[in-house]
Amino acid sequence: MIAAWIDGRKVHVRDDLPQPSPEPGEAVIRVSMAGICGTDLELLRGYRDFSGIPGHEFVGRVEEGPPEWVGARVVAEINVTCRSRHAERLCLSCANGRPTHCLRREAIGIHGRDGAFAEWLRAPVSNLHRVPEPLPDEVAVFAEPVAAACRVLRQIEGEIARGRVNRALVVGAGRLGQLVARVLAIRLPGLELAGRSERNLARARAAGLAAGPATAVKEAAYDLVVECSGASAGFAAARRAVRPRGMIVLKSTHTNELSIDISSVVVDEIRLLGSRCGPFEDALASLERGDFEVRDLIDDRLPLSAAPEAFDRAAEAGVAKVLLVP
Repeated sequence: MIAAWIDGRKVHVRDDLPQPSPEPGEAVIRVSMAGICGTDLELLRGYRDFSGIPGHEFVGRVEEGPPEWVGARVVAEINVTCRSRHAERLCLSCANGRPTHCLRREAIGIHGRDGAFAEWLRAPVSNLHRVPEPLPDEVAVFAEPVAAACRVLRQIEGEIARGRVNRALVVGAGRLGQLVARVLAIRLPGLELAGRSERNLARARAAGLAAGPATAVKEAAYDLVVECSGASAGFAAARRAVRPRGMIVLKSTHTNELSIDISSVVVDEIRLLGSRCGPFEDALASLERGDFEVRDLIDDRLPLSAAPEAFDRAAEAGVAKVLLVP
């Protein structure tokens, strides 16, 4: 099997890996295409001391597994939990309805599980979601990051319903920030997006979003700020932008430690909220309805055999989504 392999902060292409075989309750999926995201780039920079096959944004078809799934076009949730494995004894998180925070969690392409930058991968059937047939692969491949964006919306629904979010800002106009802004703008039409790359800001404006440079963001002016840059400067901008008793949603993974003036957070009574994986059913429904465009975020498609070049391309300033096609 051909796959991209990260080792020693380098990307290699290997052709000596065995095709995976499904364990009970699992399926083997032939990958149709997969997207490189910010987490993949962080893995390459040393996040979690990762070594192996990365990739968790993908669409493919089931080739082996339960008969009712064979041939199905699918995407998959990345968290492999006690419930995914049908464990006899659940960990405390799974037993209390928090499976994405399973204490024995593995994550496809991130921790404990080979990822989707390969010709095939295996995943628990309980993690799979069927892709609606009208959706083309280049839209369905966005299911995982759109689900992550939908998670933010679910987390702040109560604030919106109570009328507490009149001004909202997304910091970071890259691949994740674009999607978070597009999802939130459905409920918050006055939402703004701030970033550094004029290319990505222009992309956002073309999609109907109010977008401008982060340096022009007004101080203490926003009820809600979602930090999607993954950079310390982005968090600093988010902190400046949020009003007292406002909320900052942290959406990015950071390789390096983040310096925070915690006293100012206490004095201004700022709420910090982490946000990670989200509901695939919401994401697929939104993509099927065509609530917003995603294909304008695709900047390149490269064969799996060109994975090192694809990672270099994805790391370029202003580049949103690069797809790998086995």
